[in-house]
Amino acid sequence: MRRGPQLLSLKHLLALMLACINLALGTNACSQDASPTQSVIEASIREIVLTGSLADLRWPDFSDYKSIVEEFYNQSRYEPAWIHGSELSIQALSMIEMFKQARGQGLLPDDYDASRWDDRLAKLHHAQTDIARVDVALTVCTMRFVSDLRIGRVNPRHFKFGLSVEQKKYDLAQFLRDRILPSSDPSSLVETIEPPFPGYRHTRAALARYVEMAAKDDGEQLVIPLKPVDPGQAYASIPRLTRLLMLLGDLSREAAPTGDGQLYDSALAGAVMRFQKRHGLKDDGRLGTDTLKQLNVPISDRIQQLQLALERWRWLPSEFSAPPIVVNIPDFRLRALDESNKVALEMRVVVGKSLRTQTPVFSRDMTYVVLRPYWNVPPSILRGEIVRAIERDRNYIANKRYEVTTGNGEVVTSGAISDDVLAQLKAGRLSVRQKPGPTNALGLVKLMFPNEFNVYLHSTPAPELFSRTRRDFSHGCIRVEKPAELTAWVLRNNAGWPIERIEQSMSTGANNVTVTLKQRVPVFIVYATALAYENDEVHFYDDIYGHDRKLAEALAKGYPYP
Repeated sequence: MRRGPQLLSLKHLLALMLACINLALGTNACSQDASPTQSVIEASIREIVLTGSLADLRWPDFSDYKSIVEEFYNQSRYEPAWIHGSELSIQALSMIEMFKQARGQGLLPDDYDASRWDDRLAKLHHAQTDIARVDVALTVCTMRFVSDLRIGRVNPRHFKFGLSVEQKKYDLAQFLRDRILPSSDPSSLVETIEPPFPGYRHTRAALARYVEMAAKDDGEQLVIPLKPVDPGQAYASIPRLTRLLMLLGDLSREAAPTGDGQLYDSALAGAVMRFQKRHGLKDDGRLGTDTLKQLNVPISDRIQQLQLALERWRWLPSEFSAPPIVVNIPDFRLRALDESNKVALEMRVVVGKSLRTQTPVFSRDMTYVVLRPYWNVPPSILRGEIVRAIERDRNYIANKRYEVTTGNGEVVTSGAISDDVLAQLKAGRLSVRQKPGPTNALGLVKLMFPNEFNVYLHSTPAPELFSRTRRDFSHGCIRVEKPAELTAWVLRNNAGWPIERIEQSMSTGANNVTVTLKQRVPVFIVYATALAYENDEVHFYDDIYGHDRKLAEALAKGYPYP
């Protein structure tokens, strides 16, 4: 049974009286027992918690956790949670060890005071430190660590991304009390906090390998010649190129050239092709400027890309309501997952232009598809492009198979545009849509997951763009390489919609046919410039929208993170 605060206060008073009596009798009881009583420790913990700050911490301000820390200690009337007498519990020691190893999870160990714990423990053992301060430090660091692993350090809403981590949040006070403090093996428990996806685990493993690579790399920069180097030609940096490709795993030791020659041979060219493929480059084996720039990226930068990718994995839900579609913007690919979160369907995509019409990062549920759709021109494109084209050519609408419509969808004209109609278009009182068909900007199908960004998946009359290595050409919507296959996948739970019927409906079927999905499909538009695969291959991509830079800047500010 927990002792009440009145009994503790009485004990404290009696101890002080006894010390004074002993002192009067010539003894030195006060110096023999200098450790604070339980009530003093509890009062000290309460005071620290109420301030929301602890100078001993690497990041002293824990005001963002203050109410949670207060709730945690309230449950035990502010008794120490991690320290018994002057000894740390096994749970505390386990957490401290995990803090020290946090780099393996893409986190920063000193966010959890990793370099400070040995000194604290030594002082605690010799009764040279404040028990309350150590206990609160452990609580705050554990809460930060658990939260960071669970939902990430920076909230995606900070970047105006349409992703939410609210459903994943733990009641941290209760989680520590009910799960961590009673656990005989907190490290195994913490593993269950992290994202359960294979891609996350592969990324963690890749991070460990790249940390090892960085320790072995000499950092020498490759020479960038004036003209691309083809296989069979001389290249001055062959020794460094050989070392680097072997280190990165693109060149086997058996295939590596020996000596200090300068011949760029076929074995090296094959290794360069593998490197190019992993970095979103044209895999032609030529040593051109773009390839050499990617080869010269410091391994420390690759480590940061992997760390940022791990952060973004934590923004995803721990489980999906149904097998999802995931579009990763930097590598211009769509992947549909199965019930085991393995890739069931994959294809190239075209995303929004980096400078003006970026595809947003967000998530919604797909609810229906439209076969042979109209394209309702967004107001921004109508004002910025269509109106200007009409001013240059009054027959533009007819030539492009557009229609001018009212807000109710009634056709006003599909021919030459009069001054009056043009004026109403400029004023926003009329709209424009493109008729269904092969030349429609949306192609022959659009897959809808209603959202405030007016973004969706669709086919395209310009499939030649899928052959490009960099594919940011759209106004924000996402063009898919295999529209019929994707439509068949999302309609797989709808009876009577095999791919043959879908292909026939797209080519010669009725216009603007809507099919509601029997089962909603979660769609995630995400952004990761590093992807790790089961075969230990790691692919890196350019930060085309600058989201990596912004996330790194936010993380560099430390706690409290945005």
